[in-house]
Amino acid sequence: MCKAPYMTVSMTDTNGQPYSVPLSLAHAGEHTFYFHCAKEGRKLDIIQTNPHVCLTAVSKCKPTTCPKDGSFTLEFESAIAFGKAEIVTDDYEKREALRAICQRFLPKHMHAFDAAVRRSLPRTAVVRVTLTQPPVGKRKQYDANGDEMKYGRMETRQ
Repeated sequence: MCKAPYMTVSMTDTNGQPYSVPLSLAHAGEHTFYFHCAKEGRKLDIIQTNPHVCLTAVSKCKPTTCPKDGSFTLEFESAIAFGKAEIVTDDYEKREALRAICQRFLPKHMHAFDAAVRRSLPRTAVVRVTLTQPPVGKRKQYDANGDEMKYGRMETRQ
């Protein structure tokens, strides 16, 4: 999940209506992810009433043809995980979560992090997602001989 450039966070509101949004999450610890957003909005409203979320991620997504028979297919790696979302209220934890997000997406700009956080912390919400089940992954990938690499075959093509 950590390789994907973003993850989709899915939740359900009090009327049973699904809501899903792609977000930039950072991994912090074995079972914890963070994302940030505005202090008001549908995501936060839903999380306050139903904190159960589903995270999905897709990486290495590439349309291709099967090397053996030329059929159209898609090589990919994906993962899904379930968790509980909580709005972070502690300023220290918020800063550390924002630091993890910045380190993941803008590591060359960490010199500007402290000033940016001072400006934006009062208007920024941070949400912690604690996984309640381990992630489960799927993938479709072919080796150099054109054979599909099934579960357990993790080598990569050069």
